[in-house]
Amino acid sequence: MYKARKFPRNDSLSGWVGLLPARQPRPALNDNINADVAIIGAGFAGLSAARRLSQLDPTLRIAILEAGVVGEGATGRNSGFVIDLPHEVSSQDFGDTSNERARRDITLYRTAIALATDMAGQYGWGREILDPCGRYSVAISHKGDTHINTYARQLQGLGEAHEILDAKGIQAVTGSALYTSGLYMPGTLMVQPAAYIRAVADSFQAPVTLYENSAVKSFEKQAGSWLLKTAKGAVQAGRIILANNGHAQSFGLFRGQLLHVFTYASMSEPFDPKRLAGKRDWAATPALPMGTTVRRVSGADGDRLLIRSRYSYHAGLEINEGHVRSAGRIHDIKFAARFPGLLNVKMQYRWGGPMALTLNSVPAFGEIEPGLFAACACNGLGASKSTAAGIAAAEAAMGLNSPMVEIFRGYEAPKNLPPQPFLSIGAKANLSVREWRAGAE
Repeated sequence: MYKARKFPRNDSLSGWVGLLPARQPRPALNDNINADVAIIGAGFAGLSAARRLSQLDPTLRIAILEAGVVGEGATGRNSGFVIDLPHEVSSQDFGDTSNERARRDITLYRTAIALATDMAGQYGWGREILDPCGRYSVAISHKGDTHINTYARQLQGLGEAHEILDAKGIQAVTGSALYTSGLYMPGTLMVQPAAYIRAVADSFQAPVTLYENSAVKSFEKQAGSWLLKTAKGAVQAGRIILANNGHAQSFGLFRGQLLHVFTYASMSEPFDPKRLAGKRDWAATPALPMGTTVRRVSGADGDRLLIRSRYSYHAGLEINEGHVRSAGRIHDIKFAARFPGLLNVKMQYRWGGPMALTLNSVPAFGEIEPGLFAACACNGLGASKSTAAGIAAAEAAMGLNSPMVEIFRGYEAPKNLPPQPFLSIGAKANLSVREWRAGAE
């Protein structure tokens, strides 16, 4: 039996959720049901798996079990970049990825983008949910400029479209005079993550059923099928897809292999768009890993800016308001440096969200035992990687040896982490060094 030792808990309100009307959750599971496939987790991975399963066999009975309310967990705390080109949080340098690895990653990411784009077209979602606007990488130092040029040369070698912008060019986009250069990549989708995941969840119809506020307490193999239990119900299913990222460890899986890191964001109150020049909707990742992500979002009540920076390790999979406030103080400094003309604009929302990393930056993926499939450990870039993992897990669960399944099966297994207390000491020191290297970026 796999028994949950703890359940997801979110203290702070994500700005993406705060901008939406309150959700009326789907009913919780309160009965005993049968399903062909049970999916644990209704985030990027879980809902993408459900979508792909339905494409492969529209008659499949699929039960999606979400511990909380859709959009309020890790997915709704994402910054919304569904990227198509490799850029890993864990990498030292944009240019350290071989062409073979880069092309593999591009295949994964563009398959994820195709799934999202197909749904947007089918259901008529507007740009307020999914915007194919591309992204920028931005620098504020000579070191950052060097990284951008290095990465641009790699993209040129791969034959990928891009555009380098000088200081004046990137200022015309962002309205900030701090940036010294930029690199535009047109293939990234930007989503309002909470709105997107709600829209995906609400697109399903029978025989796919979503149960919210239905945390899985345990699951076990019984007579050739799986029995999953929640507080008030149970599911008998032939297959399980585990799509709860770091919380797979709460069931005792991947023990000693998942590193739990939180990243933090702040979102401003709305301001008059005339106060900041440049485009009204743009998104920028930092030239240096562990730097500062910035996103401008337009709205009927004005524009907002999102600042994402700061990383911290938490083995217990939880943070508190003190951690959020501490990161927020850093965000305020970053915001003031980039947008000095908006000094009286306050932050309305602050939050943190979890990532599950592995020591060798590979997913926790595959068939753990007959009928039990995992699509966990996104290693950052959750919108792209988790979506891709969900697609591949669905195909694997259906017995397909697809290109996506082959790529995921080609990864080596996650390496074991050092024992405590060396793990905590090393993880915290490593994050501090990486943030120090990123400097003002």
